[in-house]
Amino acid sequence: MFRRIFFTALVAGLLGGVGISVIQEFTTTPIILHAEEFESSGSSDTHKHSQYKNGISFIASAHAHGPATADGDQGSGPGDRLERLLFTMLANVLTAVGYALILTACYALSGRPVNGQTGVLWGFAGFGIASLAPALGLPPEVPGAMAADLANRQIWWFLCVAATAAGIWAMVFRSGTTWMIAGIVAIALPHLIGAPQPESIGGNVPPEIAAHFVAASLVTAAIFWCAIGWLAGTFWERSSPAEAGEA
Repeated sequence: MFRRIFFTALVAGLLGGVGISVIQEFTTTPIILHAEEFESSGSSDTHKHSQYKNGISFIASAHAHGPATADGDQGSGPGDRLERLLFTMLANVLTAVGYALILTACYALSGRPVNGQTGVLWGFAGFGIASLAPALGLPPEVPGAMAADLANRQIWWFLCVAATAAGIWAMVFRSGTTWMIAGIVAIALPHLIGAPQPESIGGNVPPEIAAHFVAASLVTAAIFWCAIGWLAGTFWERSSPAEAGEA
């Protein structure tokens, strides 16, 4: 069983991590690069703001030029961009393998048949637990945005993830009104407590860019989780006959 879980998670994580890295190059990465220009320059000039609103020209500019340095020069060449892509891809693969391990362990513990289609449902649940629910209190942040203390944010994030996972488990895998109410309360609890907030709100990055980044990050995360769920479910199903034959 452990070999099956590990193999499924490794393959799904490798393919999913590489795939989402490619998608990020056209979704969140251009926004981050553009936000870093405001962060490093320390001013939100009208030209850059209007360039963002142009949409296509903003994306093209972010791909063509790296983050600006403090003196206004473009400080990132093709080599830096490639290095950034490789490190991002490595981080995505490691993260995807970790999440795929969690998903496949859940497949095994559930005792229910899982395939690619049901794997997407598991993946979407993972998106709700690890991405969507925490984003209600701690939305994705662009470089230069004001943020609360990192340790406090991490504690609240883990609390939110654990409570949301427990709530979904209670509502899906248990029956009865009591379990349903308990699940709803568990999901709502972290938000009733409230996520840690910075002392002041603002920064050099225009709010339009920050809002665009939140939307792009959540959509990308949804694609990531659904892809991981589908890949893990597909390989989980295909590895079942082989394991049965070995037994």
